[in-house]
Amino acid sequence: MRSATVSRDGQHWYVSFLVDDGHATPGQHPAPNSAVGVDRGVAVAVACSDGTMRDRQFRTPGETRRHRVLQQKLARQARGSTNRKKTLVALRQVKRRERDRRHDFVSWTANRLATRHALVAVEDLRTRNMTRSAKGTIDAPGSKVKQKAGLNRSVLDKGWHKLQLALENVARYRGTRIVKVPAAYTSQRCSVCRRVDPESRESQARFRCTACGHAENADVNAAKNVLRGCRKIS
Repeated sequence: MRSATVSRDGQHWYVSFLVDDGHATPGQHPAPNSAVGVDRGVAVAVACSDGTMRDRQFRTPGETRRHRVLQQKLARQARGSTNRKKTLVALRQVKRRERDRRHDFVSWTANRLATRHALVAVEDLRTRNMTRSAKGTIDAPGSKVKQKAGLNRSVLDKGWHKLQLALENVARYRGTRIVKVPAAYTSQRCSVCRRVDPESRESQARFRCTACGHAENADVNAAKNVLRGCRKIS
């Protein structure tokens, strides 16, 4: 064991251990010539350049309704009351199940990507900046606050940053190379003719090039651009 830290979140205590497991990164990946580009999306969590798409529902419709009811109930309860504490516990249970499912999904996806491919290319996204509040200040208020808040929730819900961390963790055990590619224009560029046009992105899920007519899932098209960008860097 290298070190240990203790922290507290609300009513729970957590202990984290940093342990040297003795495993070394392999010198070569089992599939040394395999590479894949990955696009993290809102409609679908993960789209790959080979056409594979992965997604999962982290909260059921019933849990969404229960969470909304509990929030309304919480708003009516007096601070410090026993009933309010019970409601808070129930809310945390709903969120905990959601977090557990998201953790399972990103771990499962990262494991398969890193196991099957020697190189995984992802967009170099600053998710912390992307999910920052758009409200601004009194002197400099933000614009399109509601739309930005909705996008923030979607980015956090799909676990973009958690997937990248999971990929980097699994890569150490598989000998996989993770390459971050500039994200500019990957969603607007045609993966066939390379033309960049915002109008080609017909919808969240559909891409149709205004120049050559190439059409496919928008996230898969972006993943192909990510992989091509990685090869340029290499």
